[in-house]
Amino acid sequence: MPERKHKTVKESEPENGGASSRGFWTGTIAFGLVSVPVSLYPANRSSSIALRMVDQDGVPLQRRYYCTEDDRPLTDQDIVRGFEIERDRYVVVTDEELKALAPEKSREIDLRRFVDVREIDPFYFDRAYYLVPAQQGPSKAYSLLTATMEESGRAGIATFVMRDREYLVAILAEGGVLRAETMRFPDELRSAREVGLAEPASPPATDVQVFERAIEGLSGKKLSVEELVDHRAEGLRKLAERKRAAGKDVVPAPEDAREDEGAQIIDLMAVLKRSLAQRKPPRAVARKGRTEKSGKPATATSKRNGGDLEKQTRAELYARAQALDIAGRAAMSKRDLIAAIRKTG
Repeated sequence: MPERKHKTVKESEPENGGASSRGFWTGTIAFGLVSVPVSLYPANRSSSIALRMVDQDGVPLQRRYYCTEDDRPLTDQDIVRGFEIERDRYVVVTDEELKALAPEKSREIDLRRFVDVREIDPFYFDRAYYLVPAQQGPSKAYSLLTATMEESGRAGIATFVMRDREYLVAILAEGGVLRAETMRFPDELRSAREVGLAEPASPPATDVQVFERAIEGLSGKKLSVEELVDHRAEGLRKLAERKRAAGKDVVPAPEDAREDEGAQIIDLMAVLKRSLAQRKPPRAVARKGRTEKSGKPATATSKRNGGDLEKQTRAELYARAQALDIAGRAAMSKRDLIAAIRKTG
């Protein structure tokens, strides 16, 4: 299997967006003869500042897979999934095989056991969600379950299926509201020994007293949200505002790059599919179309008409690259388009 690398990189988008007026998953909490309709809402959202990768002209870059062995960009048809059985050796897994492994779709949160909340190590918690009544207005079953769990100090351990994957969750009750915490599996956690920590020693009592006094001096009754500040995000935001006010290093993306970013990729895939169906390379398809339309062969002179390439806008260059059916044009900067057009001509 060819080795792949990213030709251009776009930093990851935040996983959780803003608040929504409706839950993204609806089902029922079920145990015994009890059934509680609920909707699932994310309990957290990402507010960190993400940096977008752009070129020197301010054009946003896209993530592409590139085969270093064949020296060419890859399309979706070239890429398969592989399970690494040992270093640099893979077993290919098909989409059909993955579908066969997917759990049976269900709208039920199967609550299997109740345990003392204190018995659950927070290390197992992965992501938090709210479980709210699915129906409008108060739900008697929801209120009874929440109050009983909160008073008894118990949490429910359950499983449910979402997006073709089964999740293990802990259901917690606090302040009259149910919360679900997706849980990590034991093999996903590292022990203290694995990171090199030795067995704990027993320090002298006098040293313990010194640390107790130091901790007491910094202790408060509760955690203040004012102390939870992302200083890096604040600093980066202020830096960007200062630069914008001074007109320094501001590189807006060209309008044509923003408008055509998605459409260009779709067009490339359509050309590739047509060429594969006809058993002809994409460039041959494009040239045939030009010849039939004009009645003249696509000569180098006809490809270059329109004046000096450097004086043309990126939109004009992209249109010419599209006519020449240059692969990968959607991710190309203005300089890349000029070079590709000259190479093709």
